[in-house]
Amino acid sequence: MSKLEPYIESIGQGPDLVLLHGWGLHSGIWELMTEQLSKSYRLHLIDLPGFGRSPLPGGDYTVELLSEQILKVAPEKAHYLGWSMGGLVTTNIAINHPDRVESLITVSSSPRFVQADDWQHAMKPNIMDSFCRFLEEDYQGTIIRFLAIQAIGSETQKEDIRRLRDTVFIHGMPASRALREGLSLLNDVDFRSQLKDITVPFLRLYGRLDSLVPAKAADEVKKLSPHSQHHVFPKASHAPFLSHTDQFIEKVNEFLAS
Repeated sequence: MSKLEPYIESIGQGPDLVLLHGWGLHSGIWELMTEQLSKSYRLHLIDLPGFGRSPLPGGDYTVELLSEQILKVAPEKAHYLGWSMGGLVTTNIAINHPDRVESLITVSSSPRFVQADDWQHAMKPNIMDSFCRFLEEDYQGTIIRFLAIQAIGSETQKEDIRRLRDTVFIHGMPASRALREGLSLLNDVDFRSQLKDITVPFLRLYGRLDSLVPAKAADEVKKLSPHSQHHVFPKASHAPFLSHTDQFIEKVNEFLAS
């Protein structure tokens, strides 16, 4: 592996499945699922550039750059599962590199994360603005606050927050530019008009209690991608794979086996 390429760890046997984490974190967040999933799939756990053990490449921190970096180390063709910001990256790969994708699963992700006049089921712009402002003052504190919001309302809220906090800094602080420009990416990307171009099997997973990606967006996304499927975990928040691991794995297995 080149020093400039993202960190990747591959475990298990079976069809290739790439897992991409969300903003501020790294691939260690999948640890609750890896033992079970690796019995059926060859898992490829990748740290997004600037997070975890992955270096930060030169160039603007765009969804295109992240996709290029992931494709450098990913199998020639694989199933993709992306959570939150990782969902934007996997969506971009499915739209622009369909020959590399067997199927797509997005988790607590959205084609547009921030509200617009014609897109109400999303984060209010002032919330994203405040995170960007706080980030300049206190990187570590802002990351922890952002992670805590992801677990609010979940049945296992305290355990989820503890796991997120315990995981986030294991490999040191993320690169400040990746944090800052990653938030800009979440603020700016809008894939609504391109979802119709996704031709591979597509499953979208949501938590009903998620305040960052409201589950009400699921029906709106269905209009943009009519052939896609979706499921809402009724008692989960932004990280259903932490709070409802067994049910989450069941949904993933069901979809990938179909």
